[in-house]
Parts: sequence; C-alpha cells; structure tokens
Amino acid sequence: MAGRDIVVVGASAGGVETLSRLMADLPEDLPASVFVVLHMAPNTGTALPRILARQTKIPVDHPVDGEAIRPNRIYVAVPDRHLVLSGGTVRVTRGPKENGHRPSVDTLFCTAAAEYGARVAGVVLSGTGGDGTVGLRAIHAQGGAAIVQDPDEALFPGMPQRALAGDHPDFVAPVGEIAVVLSKLAHDELYDQGRSTPLPGALAAELRWANPEVEAPAPTDPPFGSPSGFTCPECHGGLWEIDDGGLPRYRCRVGHGFSAESLFATQGSDVEVAMWTAYRALEERAAFCRRLAERARGRHADITAQHFRVEADEVARQAAVLRGLLWSRGREREASEGSGT
Repeated sequence: MAGRDIVVVGASAGGVETLSRLMADLPEDLPASVFVVLHMAPNTGTALPRILARQTKIPVDHPVDGEAIRPNRIYVAVPDRHLVLSGGTVRVTRGPKENGHRPSVDTLFCTAAAEYGARVAGVVLSGTGGDGTVGLRAIHAQGGAAIVQDPDEALFPGMPQRALAGDHPDFVAPVGEIAVVLSKLAHDELYDQGRSTPLPGALAAELRWANPEVEAPAPTDPPFGSPSGFTCPECHGGLWEIDDGGLPRYRCRVGHGFSAESLFATQGSDVEVAMWTAYRALEERAAFCRRLAERARGRHADITAQHFRVEADEVARQAAVLRGLLWSRGREREASEGSGT
C-alpha cells in the first residue's frame, strides 16, 4: 500500500530560499510526487524549476496540462496558472484567482485533498498572507498530513502563522527537518487510503465552481453559502459567504475566492487606490480653478476670477485633508508591519 505519496507545498515571500533548502534535503529516491506553488508575478518567467533542480537529483520542471502524475517528480506551478490535480493528471489552468493569487496554494491543496484524500501531505512554508490555510484544513480533514514551517525560523512568518491559527497541524518544524518528515510519511503504509470524511459539500461545490474547465459545468447559481452583500474586488460581482467551521470564506459568481483575511486586505488596497485617485482629482481641479481665475483676471472679469479663486482654495483644503489621511494610513501600516501584526 502507498504512503503519503502526494506532497503539495506552498510558499510566498522568502519561498525561493526556503524551497531550495527543502529540495536539497529530499532523498533522491523519494517515492512521492511533489507539487510546488510559489506566489509569483505573471511575467516572472520559468527560472524556478532550474533554480530548484540545482538542489536535487529528483527531476524538476513545469508540468504540461493533462500530464500524467508520476512518482519521484517535482512539478512547479507555471506563472499565472493554477496547478490543479484531477483524474490522475496535472492540470495547468487559468481559472479565477484565489486570495488574489494565480497560482494559488489553496487551489492546489484543495484539489489534492479532493482527489487523493489521506495520501496527501501538505506543507506551508515562508510567506505573507493566509493562502494555504483553507487548503491545509481540507487536507487534514481528509486524513492527510498537515505540516507547517516553524514561524520562528521562517523568513516571512505570516503564512505559517495563519496556517497554525486555522488548524492544528500534525507537524510544526524547521525547514531543515521537513524533508525527513516527508520521507517517513511517504514510506509509511496507509492501511486506509480512503478519506476520513467526505469532502465538505460546500468546498466540493466551490472546487467545481472555481475550476469549470476541470470539473463538471457549474449550475446557474452558486450552490453554496448565502449572498454577503459585499462585492468581489476582482470583478465587482456579488460575493457569497461560506461558513467553514466559523471561518468565513467568500466566492463570487465567476469563481474568484477569498478568505476573510485576504478579502479584508484587498478591500484595504482598493480603499487606498480610491483615495489616491480622489486626491489626484482634487489637486487637478484646484489647479484648473487657479488657471481659470488667472484668465478671468486677464479679461478684467474680477467677480468671475474671485469665484474661481474661492473654489480653488476650498478644493485645495479638501485635498490637504485627504493627503493627511493618506499619510496617516501609511504610518499606521508601517507601524503594523514593524510590530509583525
């Protein structure tokens, strides 16, 4: 009988260094397939497999869509593409973003849990934000093993801390010990390779909804949650709220998904963008009013000139207030990042 021979790994900031250390420690005869998602910009290129291949004798590459899963291989997510496990194959898809990311750790982890149940070992490494927390919970619920890098030694502890807060993983270890854990899990036989519990209905429905090119066509309306009254930051459609054991998640009609934390962070970014846009508009209006006042003065239209000067002063005052708020938000964010909260 197989052990936990499906290993899924997620990382974000600090992930290249951490993944390199993990790959260097993996035994070259590891009887498992390893799947890696690292948050990256869409135009990052394909250097990561070459970087990781320098650290290990296990073959490393980006997968081809529909490629059969083979043991003793390391599959690295393609930039701007989700890594999805389905039907014994690796799917490379351009589905809706999850937590603002594509590729997404949650997408890989959840599809692995749905497909392979107890055979999965999930690993959350260095990074910021909470991508991977929902997926690791799904792996754990299916009888798989949940592993989190010790936040105290992570280059960026945010992702490990969120994973710890979202569940009780089986192992919390420094990256230098994780390969030993994975090797042992891969070699230990599983006497019950089935799932410990069925995949929760809402999560299964979400997977079908978010991956229509992989799963069966979705119904007309989302078969999960209830309307939240909030809008999707990606497409501005309505969001449905799903209760995941007291931890809410949100998904829109076209499939964009968010944890409560990622939605909160994205809304904050949207507010700041809107504030800067309003500030720019006010500054331009004040400048335009001053120009009109000067032209009116040149025509000796003193009443009109005075009207535009008053308007310019009032708009400039409003811009100054908004600028003060933006500066204050910036200082608060720097203080929060400095304290690690």
